[in-house]
Amino acid sequence: MILQKMPLKTISSKFIIKAILLCCFVSFNFSNAQEIIDDEKPQVEKPKDTVVNKKRIKADGVAAVIGDFIILESDLDREIAQLKAQGADLQGITRCELFGSLLEGKLYAHQAIQDSVIVNELYIQSLVEQQIQGILSQTKGDMVGLLKFYKKDSEEALREEMYEINKNGYLAQEMQKKVTADVEVTPEEVRQFFNDIPKDERPTFGTELKLAQIVVIPEVTKEAKQAVIDKLKGFKKDVEENGSSFTTKVLFYTEDSGSKSTGGKYTLNRKRPRMVKEFRDVAFSLQEGEISEPFESEFGYHIIFLEKIRGQEYDVRHILLRPELTSDAIQKAKDEIDKVRAKIVDGTLTFAESAREFSDEKETKFEGGQLTNPTTQDFNFELTRMEPELYSQIQDLKDGEISAVLPDEDRVNRKKFKILTVTDRIDDHEADFARDYLKIKELALQDKQIKAIEKWQKETIKETFIKINGEYRDCDFQSNWLKNQ
Repeated sequence: MILQKMPLKTISSKFIIKAILLCCFVSFNFSNAQEIIDDEKPQVEKPKDTVVNKKRIKADGVAAVIGDFIILESDLDREIAQLKAQGADLQGITRCELFGSLLEGKLYAHQAIQDSVIVNELYIQSLVEQQIQGILSQTKGDMVGLLKFYKKDSEEALREEMYEINKNGYLAQEMQKKVTADVEVTPEEVRQFFNDIPKDERPTFGTELKLAQIVVIPEVTKEAKQAVIDKLKGFKKDVEENGSSFTTKVLFYTEDSGSKSTGGKYTLNRKRPRMVKEFRDVAFSLQEGEISEPFESEFGYHIIFLEKIRGQEYDVRHILLRPELTSDAIQKAKDEIDKVRAKIVDGTLTFAESAREFSDEKETKFEGGQLTNPTTQDFNFELTRMEPELYSQIQDLKDGEISAVLPDEDRVNRKKFKILTVTDRIDDHEADFARDYLKIKELALQDKQIKAIEKWQKETIKETFIKINGEYRDCDFQSNWLKNQ
C-alpha cells in the first residue's frame, strides 16, 4: 500500500485515519469470510423502522450517492466489522471519519471509471476463484452452506458480487496510485520536514536489528531436469498430434498455483512487462496456436501455448513443472550447512566470509549475508514490525550468536536450509536525521502524498455528483462532501 501508519507522534489524527482506511477500504483482499458484502437493494421509499419477526430493525436506505455508486445505511457497519476482523485499531476514530473514508473509496472508484482505468479482468476472476477456494477450504467444501451464509441463490450470484467488489476495490487502488505516482521528495524537503517537527515531539523508533543469513539450496540433478523436459515434450506432442486439451493438462499437472484455476492463463502486454524475461521472450516469439519447446526460468521448466494475439496483448496458457529433489541432494545440502555453521562457531571462518564462500543466495552472499529490509531498503529491521516468521527465528538470538540450521522454502525453491545471526542491535532511540534518513524520507513522502490526495480530492469533489443523506449530513467532514447541501 502507498500509505501506511507510521510511528510518528506529530502526524495528525487525520493522517493516521487516512493511513488506516486507505489500507483497508481500498483493499479488496478477501482473506477471511467476513469481507464479502451482501448485495442489498436500497429501500428509499420506506426509511422508517419496520417490524420483522417481532424485532424492530431499521430499513436499509441510501446513505450517500457518489457518481455512479450508492452507499447503503448498512455499508458502514459492515465495513467497521471487516476492519475489526482485519485487526485495524479504530479507537478514537468516529463514525463520521470512517464514513468519510468510505466516501473516499467510492470517489476513487468512480473517477477511475471516468479516467478509463483498465481493469485486468482475468486477474479479478482469478482473485475471486482463489477467495472462494480459500473460504471453501475452511468450510470443508460446503458450497451450499456458503451460499446460505451469504444469502445467495446460486454460486454464480456469489461470484458476480465478489467480482464487482474486487473490481471496485481494484479501481480505487489504481486511482490512488495514479494520483500519487509522480509525488517525490527532495533531500531538502526531507530536511525541512524533519526540522519542522518540534524537538520534544520527534518520533521514537523501536529496537532495530541487523540480520545476516547463509542459505544452502539442494542441487537438482541433471537426470531430474531431463525428466521434466521429457514430460513437457510429451504434453506438447499429445496436444499437437492427438488433439488433447492443453487446458486439461494444466489442471492436472501444472505447479503454478497462481494460474491453475484459470487453466494456466495469463495476458501479456508488450508495453507493460509482466512475468520473468525468459517467459516473455518465448511468449512473444510464438504464433497463434503454437506451443513452445520446454524452457527454463528461475521457477522451473515451462511450455507455453499462445492462444490469441490482440494487438499488443498476448493471451497465453502455460504449464510449469519443477524437477524433483532427491533425498541424497537434500541430505548433502543439510550436511554442507552443518559444516559451515561448525566453522563459524569454532572461529575458523567469520559469518561474512562463510556467506561469501558458501551461500547460494545471490541477493545476500556478496554483502556477507546481510539482509535488506524490503520496506525501508536499508539493513535495519524494527523488532515490532518484523515478519512473524522471521521474528520467531531470531527472537532468542543474542548478538553474534548463530541460529540452529533452519529448513525453509520460497516460491522458487521448495527446499533450502539457512542459518541466521544478529550482526548489530540498535535500541529504542529518538529519530536522528543522519541515522534514520530513509525512515524520515518515507514519512516526508507520505506527508506529501496526503497533500496531493487532498488537493485531488478537493478538485474532484467539486466536479462529481455527491448526495449525503440522513444522520451523515450532520457530520463535520474534513473534506467538503456536503458541498453546502
